[in-house]
Amino acid sequence: PAPAPPVPPPPAAGAAWTAVVTADRAYFNTVIAEEGPDSASLSFPPYAPERRIPLTGAQIRIGRRSSAQPSPPEIDLREPPEDPGVSHVHAVLLAKPDGTWTLVDPGSTNRTCVNGSTDPIPYNVEVPVADGDRIHVGAWTTITLTRGEAT
Repeated sequence: PAPAPPVPPPPAAGAAWTAVVTADRAYFNTVIAEEGPDSASLSFPPYAPERRIPLTGAQIRIGRRSSAQPSPPEIDLREPPEDPGVSHVHAVLLAKPDGTWTLVDPGSTNRTCVNGSTDPIPYNVEVPVADGDRIHVGAWTTITLTRGEAT
C-alpha cells in the first residue's frame, strides 16, 4: 500500500482568524423556547446574509454601535438585520501571544454562550475559544471562529 500523505502542520501563530456571523435559526428557537420577557415580540429575520470579519488587533468588540460610543464595535450587530438582544458591548475577543483567542462577557444583558450550550459564560472571565467554536449572542446571532493560513 502507498504511504499516507503527510499531515499538514497546524496553523502558525500568525495564521489568520475570521469571524463568520450568521443568523442561527436553531439558536433563535432555543432563545424563544426559554420564554424570556421579550420572546413574544421577537421574530427571526427573513433575510440575513452571512458576514465574514477578519480578526485583527489585540481585541475585537462584539456589540451594536451607538451614538454614545466613539467608535463602533469591530463586529457590529446593528447592521441589518439588527439583533435586538445584543448589548452595545456584548462580548470581547482578546488575542493571546500564542495566536489563540479568549472570549470575555463584560456583563451583557442577555448572556453569551458557546457551542450550543444554554449556560452563559461567567462575566469578566477569559474563556479560551478555538477554531470552529460558535459564540451565541442576542436573539439569533452565532459567530463561528475559523482559523486559516495567513494571506
